[in-house]
Amino acid sequence: MPFWWPIIVLAFAYAICRFLLMLIPPNVPSIDVDASDVLDDGNQTQENSFIYIPPRGRTQQDRKVQCYEPATMKYLGYFPALTPAEVEERVAQARKAQKIWAKSSFKQRRQFLRILLKYIIEHQELICEVSSRDTGKTMVDASLGEIMTTCEKITWLLSEGEKWLKPEYRSSGRSMLHKISKVEFHPLGVIGAIVSWNYPFHNIFNPMLAAVFSGNSVVIKVSEHASWSGCFYFRIIQAALAAVGAPENLVEVITGFAETGEALVSFVDKIIFVGSPGVGKMIMRNAAETLIPVTLELGGKDAFIVCEDVDIPHVAQVAVRATLQSSGQNCAGAERFYVHGDIYTSFVNQVAKIVKSVSAGPPLAARYDMGAICLQEHSEKLQNLVDDAVEKGAEIFARGSFGHLGEGAVDQFFPPTVLINVNHTMKLMQEEAFGPIMPIMKFSTDEEVIMLANDSRYGLGCAVFSGSQRRAKEIASQINCGIAAVNDFASTYMCQSLPFGGVKDSGFGRFAGVEGLRACCLVKSIVEDRWWPYIKTKIPKPIQYPVAENGFEFQESLVEALYGLNIWDRLRALVNVLKIISDQNSVASSKRND
Repeated sequence: MPFWWPIIVLAFAYAICRFLLMLIPPNVPSIDVDASDVLDDGNQTQENSFIYIPPRGRTQQDRKVQCYEPATMKYLGYFPALTPAEVEERVAQARKAQKIWAKSSFKQRRQFLRILLKYIIEHQELICEVSSRDTGKTMVDASLGEIMTTCEKITWLLSEGEKWLKPEYRSSGRSMLHKISKVEFHPLGVIGAIVSWNYPFHNIFNPMLAAVFSGNSVVIKVSEHASWSGCFYFRIIQAALAAVGAPENLVEVITGFAETGEALVSFVDKIIFVGSPGVGKMIMRNAAETLIPVTLELGGKDAFIVCEDVDIPHVAQVAVRATLQSSGQNCAGAERFYVHGDIYTSFVNQVAKIVKSVSAGPPLAARYDMGAICLQEHSEKLQNLVDDAVEKGAEIFARGSFGHLGEGAVDQFFPPTVLINVNHTMKLMQEEAFGPIMPIMKFSTDEEVIMLANDSRYGLGCAVFSGSQRRAKEIASQINCGIAAVNDFASTYMCQSLPFGGVKDSGFGRFAGVEGLRACCLVKSIVEDRWWPYIKTKIPKPIQYPVAENGFEFQESLVEALYGLNIWDRLRALVNVLKIISDQNSVASSKRND
């Protein structure tokens, strides 16, 4: 029998066993999370169903974070705005819990993730509805941006998380061949996260999952515009942690305004911030006081490039989703569209046809394609950007429609809008819009579109479409940004093995992927003897104190013996090294005899 037959049989048997093991469901307990106060059953009391009239501005005496549904302006309740002293206490409690959790096994941490994953899959509608009520997005938008991304991250951590946190062995180099070199990844302590409102579920779970799996505790300051949903999602985390016997206060969610976030930066061991460039710079200044590491994700003005050799109907659908997902309130959303002149008219017509079919309205009231704008008065900013573009020569080519809007919530909606004849003198092509606006500009050559795409103070991501994948990759490689999708949009974030982050005013540092997971760690380099105690490092005689007269000659020869480019020069230098050591030993022996 040929020798390789047993190998084939063993490999086949191994594959069958792995497949059969996959059929056995894991033993994952269910958790119970009270959701009675977040379900809108249509029977809300008068107290919590009135139309919320937001105050103009904010006084220093405000100690409450008021919450409302952007799509209806119905009042949801309030949460306390924590003082710096209260934040310090929460961080102190998290720090105590972390010292216990740091000793937990990866088996326990994986079980925590499985419990969360099971709950998310079984309660998708609840999670999406809560997000929809608090931010105004549709259920489909919530499923794409909240559920799928979070499940993908959990699945990646279950599959590869432990692998990337185990000690990593490195080469020791020529001078340290007798050593073992490795990198260890230890928890930093308490991770602080200040997250945005646009995806309240995922923006909480994203830093929490990486921090907890790597042995840290985490304190998350949720946005004042999404505190209602954030505090409910916190219950899910608490229940899952309790189910695996994790210490209390390992994860904390805090509410408040700017001073609450500023205080958090002062007390934690690392800060992750998702927000605007202006606030990001303030975070950096505060973090400089305690010299803690900072990860900043500060939004973008992503370019969406369409070459002349694409399938227009296909790319048009992707382009509209890239614009209207979550009403355009995406840090990695497409905000600048560059279309080759040969297909410009056809592409614009195709996009316009789709956008005109889009209807915006309260997402839980009927089957609308697009939801509300979350922030008060943001619709006014969007309209100002459109007006500025029109004044400078742009044309509104198409707009979507509105459904039935409540009288008190009309200002919370903005129609999906397509503009043509735009250029870079317009604010719409320079400032982050964060809304459902698609400005489309014409280009002629690849060199021109690369120049246009790089003409931005932001550098988060880009999407490039071409019938030639090689051409699309070549264009994407020359755009100064942190993430790039070739013939797709946003696929980079769904690959959770990849780091996420940008350059320029889009920030720095990475979360997600190996880089994001290890960014939650103290990276410690360790060197130890490979054959201890038989071979130890000894300082050669010529450079022991007092240093011998030929000490420098010894060093010169040693350097050439180790790093010389010519093998014969290295051998000659090695002979000289051995000769100097031999002579030095002879001198030492003579002195002892005398």
